[in-house]
Amino acid sequence: MPQEFDRLGISFQYPDNWVLDEEDALSGSQSVTVYSPGGGFWSVALHPRSAEPAGMARAAVDAMKQEYEEVEVEDAPQHVAGHDLVGYDLNFFYLDLTNTAQVRALRAGRSTLTIFCQAEDREFRRVRRVFEAMTTSLLGGLQRLGYWD
Repeated sequence: MPQEFDRLGISFQYPDNWVLDEEDALSGSQSVTVYSPGGGFWSVALHPRSAEPAGMARAAVDAMKQEYEEVEVEDAPQHVAGHDLVGYDLNFFYLDLTNTAQVRALRAGRSTLTIFCQAEDREFRRVRRVFEAMTTSLLGGLQRLGYWD
């Protein structure tokens, strides 16, 4: 049975065998991360509504480029649960393994949200649909909370 996160004015479901880390949220940051058993993760951060989704997504890409030597970046806009998300897919090497990351951003009511997920490539293929389901759950939760009313 899935678990549910319902804080920070957002709500989403995640698998019951994944680990929720709300340390950032408890320390005042507007973000929460969920880790898969294999080490991959899905994270959502809330920013002021004035933050441009495209700029937030690009900032995440720039941060990855500073962290890792070679990062391949591909534009990846996405339509999820009736909403258009700005996004990028990233591929890079870490500890001799290829990794995939995705960053998506959108403006939702009172906030701009960034969604980031990352895993080693073999794991990413296994959990990709879980990442997608969590994002869909988040957007559905925003709908229930009246973000688009």
